[in-house]
Amino acid sequence: MKINKYNSLIFAILFGFGLSAQAQTKVWTLEECVRYALDNNITIKLSELDVKNAAIDKKDAFGNYLPSVNGNAQHSWNIGRNTNPITNANTTETTQYTQLGVSAGVDIYKGLQNQNIYRRTKLSIIASQYQLVKMQEDVSLNVANAFLEILFNKENLKVRKEQLAIDEKRFTRSEEMVNAGTIPRGDLFDLKATVATDKQNIIVAENTLLISKLSLAQLLQLKDFTNFDVVDDTNVKDENGILLQNPVDIYNKAKEIRTDLKIAQTNLEIAEKNVVIAKGAYQPTLSGFYGFNTRAGYSDQVKFDENNIPYTTGPDPVFQQFSDNKGHNFGLQLNVPIFNGFSVRNNVERNKVSLEKSKIDLEQKSLDLQRNVYTAFTDAKGALNAYESSTVTLEARQQSYNYAKEKYDVGLMNSFDFTQAQTLLTNAQSDVIRAKYDYMFKIKILEFYFGIPIVPIIKN
Repeated sequence: MKINKYNSLIFAILFGFGLSAQAQTKVWTLEECVRYALDNNITIKLSELDVKNAAIDKKDAFGNYLPSVNGNAQHSWNIGRNTNPITNANTTETTQYTQLGVSAGVDIYKGLQNQNIYRRTKLSIIASQYQLVKMQEDVSLNVANAFLEILFNKENLKVRKEQLAIDEKRFTRSEEMVNAGTIPRGDLFDLKATVATDKQNIIVAENTLLISKLSLAQLLQLKDFTNFDVVDDTNVKDENGILLQNPVDIYNKAKEIRTDLKIAQTNLEIAEKNVVIAKGAYQPTLSGFYGFNTRAGYSDQVKFDENNIPYTTGPDPVFQQFSDNKGHNFGLQLNVPIFNGFSVRNNVERNKVSLEKSKIDLEQKSLDLQRNVYTAFTDAKGALNAYESSTVTLEARQQSYNYAKEKYDVGLMNSFDFTQAQTLLTNAQSDVIRAKYDYMFKIKILEFYFGIPIVPIIKN
């Protein structure tokens, strides 16, 4: 029989968990999960590297203030007729020359572009730090959601196991009633099928729980997830009284602290600085330069004696030539932009468009925040009402089930009707669990907007 890849993967995971079932299991709290994720999550590490890159860009911008200094050296062989760079005489021979030099340049005025570029890099560092904080906030919420998903699946599995235990006892009781002639044998077959279905539901619930644990372990970047489990903290409570707050107050608080708005505001300031930098290209630039060079040759020289009679002698000592042939040059260079194919103007206009987009983005982020806060508040209120209503429904279903059980035990209700009552009870129990964790997560979101993190986030 063929086993597809998905089934093989599930089997391997189940087998791995089975082998380690007896091993010591590390039980994690929500705070521990979030803190571990903040320290180890890959996306957060990438954001941290972006902050480092922004700091390097700032060093580059500071370097624009400093002069540039370069050294050069050249050694050449000239064959045939050429000009001797030492004597400037035309010769026909093979010669060697060495040339050394140092040059330096510095921007004196560049339309204040260097200063504005430096200020922009400082804003970029702030923006990257805000982006890191936002990534930490997003990971925290994702971890909280995955954590609560595990708790939901654990409680769901517990309900399924309790249901199986009840049905197995009922099956045993029904066998006795069939033997006593109280109920027909057909009811026993129905109960046997119900028990089998309960066992299937438990397998599905166990697999769902396993996958949810695996998802959180991967979010935490855990290498060994076989012994991973979380604390069964299932209390439903609004510890910080966030629902007692007015949504207007929550929104005003969120406007002060939300990282999304800070990122948008910083990007707007960067866009404004880009416009100023682009306009700087309209202005003249003034730079200073300095150069030093010297050279030496290695060919024989023709000299004249006191009677003006030529004679041939070897080259002067190299270091003496370097001393005799040294030279300096320095000065100022002024560049005035006159016409450049509209490139400067187009660049200014392009940055103005980006500035307008940044303004709109900031406005949109503010509107989104207002909508998200009011939605989160309404959702949390609704989730609380849903939880309270499902609890009332569960109590009624429990009473209905108890009444149906009493009737079934004395033969006044058939197996089908009793199973229906039991199914309604199981569904009510599942609804309570689902509503409870939905409420818990939505409270976390609302607290998040009000500036109450799951764990304190350390800002760089």
